[in-house]
Amino acid sequence: MEAILKPRYRKFSDLLVHPPKVIKNAFGNITWKINTDEKVVYLTFDDGPIPEITEKILLALDLFDAKATFFCVGENVQKYPRIYDKILNAGHTTGNHTFSHLNGLKTSTEEYIKNIEKASKYIHSKLFRPPHGRMKSSQQSLIEKDYNIILWDVLSYDFNNKLSKERCFGNVKHFTRSGSVIVFHDNIKATKNMFYALTQTLLLYKEAGYKFDSITENIIVKPASVKSVKSRIFTGFF
Repeated sequence: MEAILKPRYRKFSDLLVHPPKVIKNAFGNITWKINTDEKVVYLTFDDGPIPEITEKILLALDLFDAKATFFCVGENVQKYPRIYDKILNAGHTTGNHTFSHLNGLKTSTEEYIKNIEKASKYIHSKLFRPPHGRMKSSQQSLIEKDYNIILWDVLSYDFNNKLSKERCFGNVKHFTRSGSVIVFHDNIKATKNMFYALTQTLLLYKEAGYKFDSITENIIVKPASVKSVKSRIFTGFF
């Protein structure tokens, strides 16, 4: 089952669920999707590790022989190093999600970069995703010197408690295609929606012959150098 090559946007919020090419191209050296002709998708989880929740995710992934990428908050890794080690020992990859889950638009560039550096003491990875999908262009230009910035091709919207769990899975099903980077959330707020959408995603795409793989530096092909738009990026996400 291959998703529609150019999926139809159903409502305005779909521009956040599956950002169009014009938005993706505006922000320079950011990875949104992995270029591949193989039937493979990339599950990612933001905000963990969290006791019980992360471990249940790991169990679900193991049942489907699926690998994923966890964008971890440094403070949580500091609190729960055993769970973080479980992620790595299971063959998954991790990324830096700042130490304190900072909103880049509300944080000075100096403080934001220092917070990333603090997280790097616990998260040894060159992958980075900004919390809330928000960062200033001044922050981006510094971060991309040392990190591969990963955003998404498909946002499940599992964090939004106003949406049904079926709708969250529907977001994934409608827009996912080969190479899609899909975002779920490894936190208490998203638990109900996330576990339903994740389980259905694993069932559907496994049956359709897809592989679930983790993001590594060697599979990232950076886009041609583009001058970043000098404005705030994604101001209304999480």
